[in-house]
Amino acid sequence: MSSELESLQNSYLFGGNAPYVEELYEAYLDNPGSVPDNWRNYFDQLQHMPATDGQEATRDQAHAPIVESFALRAKANAFVQRGQEPDLAVAMKQVHVQSLIAAYRSLGSRWADLDPLKRQDRPGIPELDPAFYGLTEADLDQVFSATNTYFSKATTMTLRDIIKALKDTYCRSIGAEFMHASDPAVKRWVQERLESSLSAPTVTPDRKKHILQQLTEAEGLERYLHTKYVGQKRFSLEGGESFIASMDELVNHAGESGVQEIVVGMAHRGRLNMLVNIMGKMPGDLFAEFEGHHAEGLTDGDVKYHNGFSSDLSTRGGPMHLSLAFNPSHLEIVNPVVEGSVRARQERRGADGYKQVLPVLVHGDAAFAGQGVVMETLNLAETRGYGTGGTVHLVINNQIGFTTSDPRDTRSTIYCTDVSKMIEAPVFHVNGDDPEAVVFATRLALDFRMQFGRDVVVDIVCFRKLGHNEQDTPSLTQPLMYKRIGAHPGTRQFYSDKLTAQGVLQAGEGDQLVKDYRRYMEDGRRTIEPVLTNYKSKYAIDWTPYLSAKWTDQADTAVPAAELKRIGEKLTTVPEGFTPHSLVNKLLNDRRAMARGEQNLDWGMGEHLAFATLVASGYAVRITGQDSGRGTFTHRHAVLHDQNRERWNDGTYLPLQNVSEGQAPFTVIDSVLSEEAVLGFEYGYSCADPNTLTIWEAQFGDFVNGAQVVIDQFIVSGEAKWGRQSGLTMMLPHGYEGQGPEHSSARIERFLQLCADNNIQVVQPTSAAQIFHLLRRQMVRQFRKPLVILTPKSLLRNKDAGSPMSDLSSGRFRPIIGEVDEKINPASVNRVLVCSGKVYYDLVNARKERKDNTVAIVRAEQLYPFAHKTFEAELRKYPKATEVVWVQDEPQNQGSWFYVQHHLYQNMSSGQKLGYAGRVASASPAVGYLAKHLEQQKALIEQAFGKFKSFMLTK
Repeated sequence: MSSELESLQNSYLFGGNAPYVEELYEAYLDNPGSVPDNWRNYFDQLQHMPATDGQEATRDQAHAPIVESFALRAKANAFVQRGQEPDLAVAMKQVHVQSLIAAYRSLGSRWADLDPLKRQDRPGIPELDPAFYGLTEADLDQVFSATNTYFSKATTMTLRDIIKALKDTYCRSIGAEFMHASDPAVKRWVQERLESSLSAPTVTPDRKKHILQQLTEAEGLERYLHTKYVGQKRFSLEGGESFIASMDELVNHAGESGVQEIVVGMAHRGRLNMLVNIMGKMPGDLFAEFEGHHAEGLTDGDVKYHNGFSSDLSTRGGPMHLSLAFNPSHLEIVNPVVEGSVRARQERRGADGYKQVLPVLVHGDAAFAGQGVVMETLNLAETRGYGTGGTVHLVINNQIGFTTSDPRDTRSTIYCTDVSKMIEAPVFHVNGDDPEAVVFATRLALDFRMQFGRDVVVDIVCFRKLGHNEQDTPSLTQPLMYKRIGAHPGTRQFYSDKLTAQGVLQAGEGDQLVKDYRRYMEDGRRTIEPVLTNYKSKYAIDWTPYLSAKWTDQADTAVPAAELKRIGEKLTTVPEGFTPHSLVNKLLNDRRAMARGEQNLDWGMGEHLAFATLVASGYAVRITGQDSGRGTFTHRHAVLHDQNRERWNDGTYLPLQNVSEGQAPFTVIDSVLSEEAVLGFEYGYSCADPNTLTIWEAQFGDFVNGAQVVIDQFIVSGEAKWGRQSGLTMMLPHGYEGQGPEHSSARIERFLQLCADNNIQVVQPTSAAQIFHLLRRQMVRQFRKPLVILTPKSLLRNKDAGSPMSDLSSGRFRPIIGEVDEKINPASVNRVLVCSGKVYYDLVNARKERKDNTVAIVRAEQLYPFAHKTFEAELRKYPKATEVVWVQDEPQNQGSWFYVQHHLYQNMSSGQKLGYAGRVASASPAVGYLAKHLEQQKALIEQAFGKFKSFMLTK
């Protein structure tokens, strides 16, 4: 007998110590090195016992311990105490049975009946066959321990009953994946909920009728639209009607669970159905959109299956505010936008906000597997700055991507939901033809989210009756699939026949529901009752004051000098015993001198005073980015780290959180390494909270390239398409410093190309006072527009970019800054150089070296909207100037030149010539060689002050 088997006979395995050994075994499964060597050797042997055909059984997963076997081993030791031999064969078979149970919990979903079209054969999975563990027909009626299962209250069951219970639980209409979770509490919770009901809870006749009503409404709307508006695109839900039953249960059960607000993000498929049959949009209003009517007040508008909606519903648990986010054609990009909106709503409600506001994301199967923003958004879920207490994900799994896609080419994983395993989210795959199972899985998912505050996925496996859109013919590329779909009676008919057979419905009762719903559609009446028309939550934000405001550059952003000095002292004081880094300590001393007026403010101090004065006056500030706490160029230091302590919570101090008693919150987050999801999140946050200065900062300006879809489809067009206002601020470091093509340009030209209808602001400030007034202006003005700031790099420490305190206690942001050198006599000026950004200081220094007083320099600090009147007034100061030259660091085909030239031309005087000085056109944003960079920089300065060979335009 081996030493490991001899350990069966020691006192540790007597009955009274079995729980101890079970805990020891669980610890081993999580970390084999955490248990003593003798136990580890023994447990290793358990994991590698002989199986059938001479093969070695696979190691059980680290989350599925075979703890029941210890009870029988303890029983075997009882024989030893009485001088009898233990029945080791019984103990070993118990181990095999427990391994079989673990296999079903881990792999049972592969055998689940999930596909309504039944197109694929059940895969061969040896681990789900009792013979794999040496269990035979003779063992089926043997009694084994069942103390670690939840099938019944009995502690023992026959193997036959255990196998039946496993198949009923894990291999019918629900296939559960949860054993990848590392938290034993999660696994036990899901096991208990599934196994105690065999994944099929009792449903009352009334609830069954209600589910049928949901399916009838889902199918009825689609068929009505299909006949009345032939050929119009609507992205039909037919084949996935169980989604409406799922959403209905989710909304109502959320109300029962204490949720007061739900924000939903979804793409096109089923969206119109969601609007009418869940949210209570008047069918007549939807029909009007099909007939070409549109909302007044929107400059552009959007197609009906992109539009959002909100309503207040009465649920089983009380009033519920339900919002459907506006969504562009970029399928999954709405995900982080919803999460940001939810985070803002939760924070308004305080500590329990995550329990009261629920994010729900509805995905398509191919998009969930294929879109990178899905992964990026999932990665935000457990972080401090972006978590929302768990999201319920619903997948409308049509088992196909675009119509022409071969399903084999849509992903590289078994399931479309496998990406969610990165955050250990449980996944409940469910057959859409079993609406009761869909409702059960949805309820289970919500309960999980409320219990654990984590993401969870319900994968509704269904089909798509029509093509990608209603003008498509899917059988052209999917003949076999659509033969099966053509023969399918539809989920509603399938379920109605089932209820009739059960005696729940009388003959013809299901058909009458169809006729009744059709009558509702013909009358254009609302199908959801009651929709609460007079209900308003105390947490709702009133956007009315911002909606009618006209654009203005003017705002009273000055702050009294005494208040600035007081705040400056607060910003430069650390708690007693706190030891900042020596470099940070010097910075604090310098800032203290700035606050006292002993030296000019640098850029970082201008920022800090803007943030501090805002939070002191009731405006919250939230700034996020990949290095926002310290600042990429170490200029900010909003978060101070105690050099004698390492723990984050106790080892940091944020002066901006300690400006005044009762101040508004200041939040700074070093974000995950993501642009698209984080920028989308901050946009969503800004749309839900106009009273917070919401800032996203790129580590380098060009990093914004990774979030272009958020810019194009939300930030610059959201107001024109949907009437959605946002005060989101984007800080994009920009400047040609010889750091190569990827660390020079924030692609100003792309933003300027997107400017129209006063949709955004594009600004390139050049001094500490300008950034101070600009940031304050963003909140003080009574309207909200996205703000794009091209922030500097070298100017962060350039003394010439500093400002005296008096520039903050008086004045305001200046869109155009004229010549400031008193030595320049306007009557002697024959050329006006116009520029934006860092190149201004290069031009000023070059003029000093040349001692050229015939050239004036004007800064365009705000590129859009362009301040025509102010700029024209500046040009009029130089009556003898015959040349106006735009100077920029960027190549000619990039930067501001092609945008700004017509603005310059519009305000020039007759006879004046317009020229360009800068780098030649280039495929790359900047050169990669420092020597070539310096050569180009010298050339553009020479060009700005030298004799022009040719001008672009003459007025």
